[in-house]
Amino acid sequence: MSERSVHVFGPEHGVPPQVGPFAHAVRWGDTLYVTGQMPTDPATGELVEGGIVPQTAQVLRNLRAVLARFDATLDAALMVRAYLTDFGDFEAFNAEYRTWFAGPLPSRTCVGVTGLAVGASVEIDLVVGLPG
Repeated sequence: MSERSVHVFGPEHGVPPQVGPFAHAVRWGDTLYVTGQMPTDPATGELVEGGIVPQTAQVLRNLRAVLARFDATLDAALMVRAYLTDFGDFEAFNAEYRTWFAGPLPSRTCVGVTGLAVGASVEIDLVVGLPG
């Protein structure tokens, strides 16, 4: 039977500090569940300004920093969930998102929400398959 391992990281790992009571990732066997990352700069703890494209790019950097702790990349993503506060940003978000993957795209759900923590425009969480 697989064991669950819980992982919390900090700015020294390139991951923003927690804004609530959660782990950055939970591993169960060869599956990794990555908590939604915000467009927060880990060095300052501040929200990245400039709209959906720079915020989406910062979320990418934050997700990559978590995945690096497991020697994984976004191409190992099985499922992506994106949350947007403005669906008027959908096309700009998609243009940035498409650049994230070298291989086939994972499954994805995109949800419109009325608000996100720290005033963000976007948040993304992942389910990732890790090499055995």
